[in-house]
Parts: sequence; structure tokens; C-alpha cells
Amino acid sequence: MNQGSVPKVVVDTDVLLDHLVHRGGAESVLRLAMQKFFCYTTVFNAIDMFSIARTEKERVAVEQALSAMKILGLNAKSAKRYGTWIARGLSLTGTDFFMAAICLDSRLPILTWQPKRFSSVKQLVIVPAAGVTKKLTGVQMLRQATRRNR
Repeated sequence: MNQGSVPKVVVDTDVLLDHLVHRGGAESVLRLAMQKFFCYTTVFNAIDMFSIARTEKERVAVEQALSAMKILGLNAKSAKRYGTWIARGLSLTGTDFFMAAICLDSRLPILTWQPKRFSSVKQLVIVPAAGVTKKLTGVQMLRQATRRNR
């Protein structure tokens, strides 16, 4: 499959963290998602992950998890748009605002265990991590998320 034909999603910190602490027989949501989507994350999620890592072993695990996806960041062209969203009162704070803004700017959905965290951003498509299964394709999961967000 080439990258153009695979649906894309931005992976939130909680999904990355869940993957790193995952134990048990079933695959982590991140592993399932990587089979269904081309996965991105943001520089803010990467910062979150490195701030949580306490040992060298944990930092290496974070690096390995992040190396499997493209990391999206801010750019100067988007500053005006982000400023406008802040002025309009986009009701998120801190890094959640910037993660949502990067998703909106990139026109990508976010995959998270905490959909309510981003529910105030009406234009943002939120893919609940609990809905990632082997049974559904990435396209089917995105359709469900889009219907839910309407």
C-alpha cells in the first residue's frame, strides 16, 4: 500500500503511552492503528512522551515508538490561523490547543483514548481509541468518527 491510499491519523500521547506500558496477549491500539492508518503525531506529543520517560530504557522506547511515525510541528505560515483560533476562544489550553490546531491545519483526525478532551473543537474529527479493532478498516473507522462528530 502506498501512503496516498492509506487513511491518515494523528496519534495522541495517551495512545503512545498505552502502547509503551501495554501488557497482555492482544495488540496495543497503536499497533492496530499502524496496520490501518498512516500514523503521525505532533511535536507536542513527542515532548509529552520524553517528559514522562525517566530512565534511558524508557527514552529509547519512546524514540523507537516515535521513529515509526512522522512528527508534525508548527510553521510560520500557520501562525495567523492559530492566532485567529485563540482569538475566537477555541476552548483548549496548553499543548491540547496546539495538537488540535496542527490536526485542523493538516486536515487530519486525532486518535485518542480521551475523545471528550477535544470535543469542543467541532471541526476536528476524533477517532476514539476504544473503537480501533481488527474487524474494521481505517476508512470504516474514520467514517464512524466523522458521523459521531457531526
